[in-house]
Amino acid sequence: MFDFNNDSHRRYNPLTDSWVLVSPHRTQRPWQGQEETAARNDLPEYVKSCYLCPGNKRASGAKNEKYTTTFIFENDYAAVKPDQELLDVQALEETEKDERRKRLFKVQGVRGNCYVICFSPKHNISFPLMSIDEIAKVVDTWTELYRSTKRDKVGRYLLIFENKGAAMGCSNPHPHSQAWCTESLPTELFREFRSMQKYSKDYPDSHILLDYLAVELEDGSRIIDSNNSFTSLVPYWAIWPFEVMIIAKRRIPALIDLTSDEKKDLADIISKTTIRYDNLFETSFPYSMGIHQAPIDPTEAELNTAHLHLHFYPPLLRGATVKKFLVGYEMLGEPQRDLTPEQAADRLRALSLVSYTLKQ
Repeated sequence: MFDFNNDSHRRYNPLTDSWVLVSPHRTQRPWQGQEETAARNDLPEYVKSCYLCPGNKRASGAKNEKYTTTFIFENDYAAVKPDQELLDVQALEETEKDERRKRLFKVQGVRGNCYVICFSPKHNISFPLMSIDEIAKVVDTWTELYRSTKRDKVGRYLLIFENKGAAMGCSNPHPHSQAWCTESLPTELFREFRSMQKYSKDYPDSHILLDYLAVELEDGSRIIDSNNSFTSLVPYWAIWPFEVMIIAKRRIPALIDLTSDEKKDLADIISKTTIRYDNLFETSFPYSMGIHQAPIDPTEAELNTAHLHLHFYPPLLRGATVKKFLVGYEMLGEPQRDLTPEQAADRLRALSLVSYTLKQ
C-alpha cells in the first residue's frame, strides 16, 4: 500500500499552478554540508551604531525620530524610484525593426517607492517577544501605509514583507519589515490572481481560499492554530520545511477591510506562529513573511477575488544551524521537500505558546 509518510509523491499548488516533489524518506540522510551560525538572543535593547534604533543617524545621514512605538520611513536605498523618467515602451517597439527581438526582448519601466517599518524602539525583540497589543500596532501601521498609498495613487501594488534573520539576508537585526510599492503587479501575485479568477470562473459562487480553508479545517492534519478570524496551517503544497500560511476566515480583500477585532486576531495568530517557530529549535527562527492582499489599484476581477493571507517561508530544516537549500533539481526541475506537511504541522502544533526564552 502506498505510504504518504514514506513514499515520494508530487503535490499540486492551485494558487500558483505548480507542483512540489515530496520525499519523506530523505529525512534519514546524513548531513555533512554547510551549517549556519545559530541566531543570538542576547542583543541589547539599544545599539548606538544601529541605523534603525531611535534617534540614531542612518547611513544616508538622515536621523531617526526618537520613536516609542512603530516608526516608518522611506528606504534610503530603495529598489525602485518614484521620480525616474517614464519608459515609452510603444515608442521603443516602433523603432525596433527585427520582429524576433520584439517577440523575445520585452521590457517595462518600473517606478515606485520603498519603505521601512520598525516594529519597536527596542533592538532586541521581535514578534515572538512582543505583546498582542504591540503587534496590533504594527498591523495598524501596515494598514495606514496601504491606505495612504491607495489614497495617493502612487502605484499598483504594495507588497509588505519581513526578512527575519541573517539566514534570510536581513542586514539589520532591529525588528522591522519592508514595503515595496510598484507600478506593476509582482509575478507571484499575478499567478495567484490568475488562479483565483480562473477558479471562481470554473466554480461560480466559490472562492479558492474559502474552499481550501474549509477542507483544511475539516481535515485538521495541517492546522496549527485558529481563532475567530484567522487560521494558520502548513499548506498541503508547502515547499519550505516549516512553511506556514495564515488565511482570513472570511474573504477580506485587504488590511483596510479588517475590523478592530480582526486586527487583534491577526496580531494574535502572528504571535502564536512566531513563538512556535522560535520554540522549534530554541533559536530566533529566520523566515521571510509576506502579506498578499488586493492591489492598491485593483481591477474589478482582482478586487472580487482578493483574499487576505500571509505566507511564512522559513529555511531551517534539521535544527538551528541546518537550512534547506533550493538548488539542483529544485532550481532546474521543480521544488522538493523532505518531511511531509502533515509531519511539519504535527511538530509545530505540539510546541508551547510560551517563548523558550522566558523559561530560561
